[in-house]
Amino acid sequence: MLRELRIENFAIIEHLELNFEPGLTVFTGETGAGKSILLDALMMVLGGPTDVTFIRSGADRAIVEAVFEITPSVREPLLTMLDAENLLDEDREHVLLARELRQGGRSLARVNGRSVSLGLLREIGRLLVDIHGQSEHLSLLDVRQHLHLLDRYAGNAPWVEAYRQTYREWRHLERELQNLREAERDAAQRVDLLTFQIREIEAANLQPGEEDELRQERNRLANAEHLATQIRQALLLLDEGEGETPPLTDVLGQVAQVLHTIARLDPSQHGLSEQAETLLAMAEDLARELRRYQEQIEYNPRRLEKIEERLDLIQRLKRKYGGSIEAILAYAEKARQDLDTITHATERIAELEAQREVLLQQLRERGLALSARRREAATGLARAVEAELADLSMSGARFEVAITFLEDPNGLPLDDGRNVHIDERGFDQVEFLIAPNPGEGLKPLVKIASGGETSRLMLALKRVLTQADAIPTLIFDEIDQGIGGRVGSVVGEKLWLLARHHQVLCVTHLPQLAAYGDHHYGVRKQVQGGRTTTQVQALEGKARVTELAQMLGGQSAAHLSAAQETLEQAQQRRQVLLTTRVQVRDG
Repeated sequence: MLRELRIENFAIIEHLELNFEPGLTVFTGETGAGKSILLDALMMVLGGPTDVTFIRSGADRAIVEAVFEITPSVREPLLTMLDAENLLDEDREHVLLARELRQGGRSLARVNGRSVSLGLLREIGRLLVDIHGQSEHLSLLDVRQHLHLLDRYAGNAPWVEAYRQTYREWRHLERELQNLREAERDAAQRVDLLTFQIREIEAANLQPGEEDELRQERNRLANAEHLATQIRQALLLLDEGEGETPPLTDVLGQVAQVLHTIARLDPSQHGLSEQAETLLAMAEDLARELRRYQEQIEYNPRRLEKIEERLDLIQRLKRKYGGSIEAILAYAEKARQDLDTITHATERIAELEAQREVLLQQLRERGLALSARRREAATGLARAVEAELADLSMSGARFEVAITFLEDPNGLPLDDGRNVHIDERGFDQVEFLIAPNPGEGLKPLVKIASGGETSRLMLALKRVLTQADAIPTLIFDEIDQGIGGRVGSVVGEKLWLLARHHQVLCVTHLPQLAAYGDHHYGVRKQVQGGRTTTQVQALEGKARVTELAQMLGGQSAAHLSAAQETLEQAQQRRQVLLTTRVQVRDG
């Protein structure tokens, strides 16, 4: 739910910070005071449209920030969305949305301090807030939500999940069948190609690591003469001597003998004698290793040619099947699997087609059972909404939940001969229809033009769908358009009841409605230093009575008395409603 709202340089708001609580919060004030500006600011931070005229005159940018507490009803989808976009903070109890509008029309969107796309900001906003009024931010006008709301109203979750599980199994099976049929169509060519590739790779008898060993051997063979010359030179210097120059091992032997004599005469130099012995031993070991290496060096043109041919074969196979011997061998294994699949495709297709018929029958049964539950619930939902509308001074309004099947030649065949389109949600196409006035035909919700009627309809739907609707914060604007004080009290009562399950914010001109608010804010327009600013003040006690009296017509003693009476009546009615709810719950 909305906890904090911070606005800077937005229209006539210079700086404003508001804190919100659960329950029903009402905003009142004269026309033009800035109530609609608050909603425009909220719309902007939720991803709504912007205009440079929103920027306060003389400022270079407008900034709106909103802090939302993450309620249980939206925790799972919201945290999943934030996690997928790497937007999770250590504090998983709140989310911060921000929008900045700059001169020139550029806007920046942020979630938890990180830049995001406007589309993602809107998706997150739709989970958190529903605004009902002249705006387009109306979840109930999104036809895609109607089926979901109907299912939640009907308690269809177990039936939906059972159908969805069968649907996913069927889709997986259909994809496997399609792949097998495609493979079967190209089977002859494919079998020949795979067989050739497998045989070509198997004939090469490749070994992991073989290429590096071959390259090393090729290097020795190609440089055999030069290596032999260098080894011979090293042995002459080390162990055999050249001309009058004695070998290194003889010199080291003489040094070791001298140092041995020194150590015998001066035992403190015994370490030098040992070092000389070690050097002599190392030189002798080096000579032996060189002779062993010399024995391995041979000039063998035939072997070199074979190695070149082998390396060329490996290169050709790498170009065809992968960048390494390991990749070539993996390709061969995959080819064997594909060949086995094709070889047994006919048997597998027959097996899958039998499973397909079983799943299709299960889909029909579960889909029709789910559809029957929806149709039964649709009648109850329509009657309940019409009853709510009657209380809201729309007694002639008709509401209907239209449920249809969309015929599709490639869809699921039913027993009556029709083929219907199906998806993960079932067979049904669901849309809420409304006829606000007697004699009018039923129309989709999106075609309702009147802001007041739209808000009241949304209130009626929200009241009926209280438990089904997961959105935590609901905002109503112009809900009192075209209604009087008596109906205003009814609307206030219904909003207050709705606020037991949601946080509700309402802009109103009716004191009878405002009196039901758990929290009351007065919106004022002030002129200071030649500049107009909007101020918002929490109203309690006498200040609230005075505000209600002003809404009733003035601040005379009669108006103040009427305001106090209106407030007391609302408080008494709230207590009765609260007591009734407790009794119903406990009963």
